[in-house]
Amino acid sequence: MTPSVAFGTDIDERTEAAEQTSTDVLTAPDIPWNLVIWNDPVNLMSYVSYVFQTYFGYSESKAHKLMMEVHRKGRSIVAHGSKEQVEQHAVAMHGFGLWATVEKAASGNEAPGKGGRQRG
Repeated sequence: MTPSVAFGTDIDERTEAAEQTSTDVLTAPDIPWNLVIWNDPVNLMSYVSYVFQTYFGYSESKAHKLMMEVHRKGRSIVAHGSKEQVEQHAVAMHGFGLWATVEKAASGNEAPGKGGRQRG
């Protein structure tokens, strides 16, 4: 006796669902990422502000505001964009001796200077 295998519509439906899920992931919009600068005991506040002005081209007042956020709150989101862009910024910040990390934007519309979570 030979066992028989029947292919029903269940297999076809599962395959289509898996393909649809895979396609959704590939076509999803790029999720914004944030560049976070953390407070550290090494760099002077004036140096951090200088880096923000020279690297990002921020005005003196914006650079000072972001630096003060780093100093008072422990961290600040200083830039956002695609993952590749933000990772390049993080590498550049490390080159300046700043402590920088990359994180996914929570709501997708966080702007630089709106970071505020305290470092624990």
